Amino acid sequence: MDTKTRLILSFVMTAFMVFMVTLIVTLLNLGLRADFALQWLKAYLIAWPIAGFTAFLVMAPARRITDRIVQLTGGKS
Repeated sequence: MDTKTRLILSFVMTAFMVFMVTLIVTLLNLGLRADFALQWLKAYLIAWPIAGFTAFLVMAPARRITDRIVQLTGGKS
């Protein structure tokens, strides 16, 4: 996978994941109050770049580890 594809995949994938996680965690922590949307948006805007960058960095090693686990469990990669 080339760098551009990895970067785009990392940010698209994490955009959806961070959306749901920050939404649920913010709701659980604060409840549905008047400033909920603003607090959730702040959490999302902080978390998404961190998650995207992290996913970009760990995607290649995670693929290798996944391939190794699949091989060890008798699957094909």
